[in-house]
Amino acid sequence: MSEAERLLVSRAQQGDDGAFTQLVEAYQVPVYRLCYRMLGGNVHDAEDAAQETFLRAYKALRRYDSKRSFATWLLSIAAHHCIDITRKRRMRLVSLETFTGQILPDSNPLPEKVVFQNERQREVQALLSALSPTDRAAVVLYYWYDYSYQEIAEALSLTVSAVKSRLHRARKRLAEAWQENRQEHPFRMEAQAHESPAL
Repeated sequence: MSEAERLLVSRAQQGDDGAFTQLVEAYQVPVYRLCYRMLGGNVHDAEDAAQETFLRAYKALRRYDSKRSFATWLLSIAAHHCIDITRKRRMRLVSLETFTGQILPDSNPLPEKVVFQNERQREVQALLSALSPTDRAAVVLYYWYDYSYQEIAEALSLTVSAVKSRLHRARKRLAEAWQENRQEHPFRMEAQAHESPAL
């Protein structure tokens, strides 16, 4: 953490709302992107989760330990909030499926307005959505935020060995799902292979 950011955090902890606003402006994009990937690519859910993340951070700011990375602390709040949302959704879905006796359609389809060049990104998002909430958080923090095993462990309240195990398992599941997708849609996948990556 830079000295300027350390000063901003210190001022915010002492009740300076202007300093906290600057922190929000500095981190609103990474927090939103994490929420977006964690919540299945739903823009409105990601915006709501990002706002809730900053609200929770504001309320807990006095308890923040300055020895810890502020970015890690903030993204851990976002990740845990998104994990809770995902788990609650799954619980509701399971209870509704049990009650109705049938599988419900996806209530959060990806936005139709996304152009063809984002097709690969949508497919990656769909693959991520198949992972458990905690595994998804670990993958996003590792590959999109370049977090170390230690940082992910701190953010998700896991041991380093648990993080490594989850990432290994998640990579295997993603690879298997990607292969299945290639077999089901060989022509589409071949065409995309010649496109520049959307990620």
